[in-house]
Amino acid sequence: MTRNHKPRGLRVVVVGQGYVGLPLAVRAAEVGHHVVGLDVDAGRIKRLVIGESYVEDISDKRLAPLLAASAYRPTVDPSDCAGFDVAVVTVPTPLRDGAPDLSHVEEAARTLGHHLTRGATVVLESTTYPGTTEEVFRPLLERGSGLTAGRDFHLGYSPERIDPGNPTWRLENTPKVVSGIDPSSMEAVRAFYASLVDTVVPVASCKEAELTKLLENTFRHVNIALANELAIFAHDLGIDVWAAIDAASTKPFGFMRFTPGPGVGGHCLPVDPSYLSWRVERALGQNFRFVELANDVNNHMPDYVVRRLVAGLNERGKPLKGSRILLLGLAYKANTGDARETPATRIAELLTGMGAEVQAADPHVLDDAHPRAVGLAGLQQVDVTPARLAAADAVVLLADHDAFDYPLISAHAPYILDCRRRLAGAGAHVDSL
Repeated sequence: MTRNHKPRGLRVVVVGQGYVGLPLAVRAAEVGHHVVGLDVDAGRIKRLVIGESYVEDISDKRLAPLLAASAYRPTVDPSDCAGFDVAVVTVPTPLRDGAPDLSHVEEAARTLGHHLTRGATVVLESTTYPGTTEEVFRPLLERGSGLTAGRDFHLGYSPERIDPGNPTWRLENTPKVVSGIDPSSMEAVRAFYASLVDTVVPVASCKEAELTKLLENTFRHVNIALANELAIFAHDLGIDVWAAIDAASTKPFGFMRFTPGPGVGGHCLPVDPSYLSWRVERALGQNFRFVELANDVNNHMPDYVVRRLVAGLNERGKPLKGSRILLLGLAYKANTGDARETPATRIAELLTGMGAEVQAADPHVLDDAHPRAVGLAGLQQVDVTPARLAAADAVVLLADHDAFDYPLISAHAPYILDCRRRLAGAGAHVDSL
């Protein structure tokens, strides 16, 4: 059942065509596999069929030749999964009332189970708690297919490491952690990903691979929370936290740079560490205190941004109620249209609830093709013009996209709260978080 070192021409199904699944499907098609991209969102599939990408990392130009050659076929029809050699599941795993929601993973397993045949390989990539692959995913596959994992088909887990908008670290040059439920599964999973990426990193079990992903994101979450809380206290102490971070970053060992911001977003940081915390509590009856503290700090950064804005307006003799506030950047980070779990949602809701007139500008979050956080749909988006900037009582920089004209912003905005330190040294009218 073991595949060749770098197999080509496999029939591959990628379930989920979002920020993780679409780059994976495109890469698999580019290296010579025959790929079906399955998604339940008919609007997404309609756009993909005509060669229109909604993911920044995948251009229309990359899609066009793959569609023309039928190397990549987007679909909403589960029957198109029939006869697959490899299936990869990249569906969302959100939190619902503080608990993991694996409904999308479970539905994907049921779908694939109906089409699973002997010798095939199934890989879960969706971020989840340790044990999901073997305790949740495997039984559903076996029940739907009547086959046994390990004996009749290969099963493994490989955590996604997609960083939307990162021009340096892409799918193909980012090391890929892989695992399998047994040696034969491990080899099948390893061989498939070896055909897609430069470096494959095998680990001994699916649980270790699942924990790897949660460790990576919990590490970032905790350290960002440290930077955020430090920023709050440093401001109250009259210390420039950014200058301290810059100085500490000159140390060539024992320090890694993390910076404060208006809050965390995307799927990873607001969600993934809580999966680990939930698992620890359910399995061991103990609290994961680092995660809970990080959640508390990062979740309240939007409230802190609003408090700082209120204080800044008060110093200028303006109440927040009735003030015109322009938010720059709705995405959760720079140079991407990804607005999942963006802190901009909470900030806009707080400001609106306190009587401010809120507008926003984001050159990347333009239409419904980009994932939007609940609450952003009704927020009026405007162009960043000299007149618009001058008319605002305050401009708040939330995501420092390169597309923004920072000299223009600095020249015309009467007061700026810079949550990303993009306008350092621009003048007394700029406050840094």
